[in-house]
Amino acid sequence: MRAGQGRPQGVVTRGTTNPNRLRRVDNWIVATCGDRLRAAADPLVVDLGYGATPVTAVELRARLAAGVRADVRVVGLEIDPVRVAAAAPAADPPGLTFARGGFELAGLRPVLVRAFNVLRQYDESEVAAAWRTVTDRLAPGGALVEGTCDELGRLGGWVLVDADGPRTLTLAARLATLESPAQLAERLPKALIHRNVPGERVHELIRALDDAWQAAAGYAPFGPRQRWLRAVSALKESGWPVLDRPPRWRHGELTLPWPAIAPT
Repeated sequence: MRAGQGRPQGVVTRGTTNPNRLRRVDNWIVATCGDRLRAAADPLVVDLGYGATPVTAVELRARLAAGVRADVRVVGLEIDPVRVAAAAPAADPPGLTFARGGFELAGLRPVLVRAFNVLRQYDESEVAAAWRTVTDRLAPGGALVEGTCDELGRLGGWVLVDADGPRTLTLAARLATLESPAQLAERLPKALIHRNVPGERVHELIRALDDAWQAAAGYAPFGPRQRWLRAVSALKESGWPVLDRPPRWRHGELTLPWPAIAPT
């Protein structure tokens, strides 16, 4: 986390990525964070730690341009200068550019930062400082979306963080391949993945969601989407403060306010 003055803050990630790996979080960003960009004088977005290839930054720019506003600007930041150089042919300025940078955001003041599969290799004790370093550099009203997903983007989890701290947790799955919601525990964000133990609220959440999924087995003949909708509805009926409405749940999403699952 510590770096010399003027140097990018952070360490180089593994860099693995795949096309469409981040489609779930991107679609959620369009639906949930789009208003932040629509209201911004400068709709600047940073893709922090895009990896060994720029494909997910290219996809983020395309999805935001199509779903939010055509003049959105995405800057992909990487600590490794070799990765920045390799991404240069994919640049399409002013809409998409690449630069060297880390948690300090290379001096930029974006409305939104997406940081995926970046903090996974850090210690849990370093997460809060990384969040704070990023959010301190956001434009007013800006937000950080930080999380992780599997290699194909079928399972993911992310936290929405703003100047006041973490606000929500979202879990998302490709329902057609979901065997059990318990699989989502493997892709909890770094702040929570080590908290999936008895006595922690996120452990209770995963267990309650899995129980609701099993209880909704009768909906399986109607497809996994209907089974998921029933499971999430049952979770909400049992007292969990589930956010959003069925139109978002249909995408295999579940969002809760951070206090409902914050580490004890």
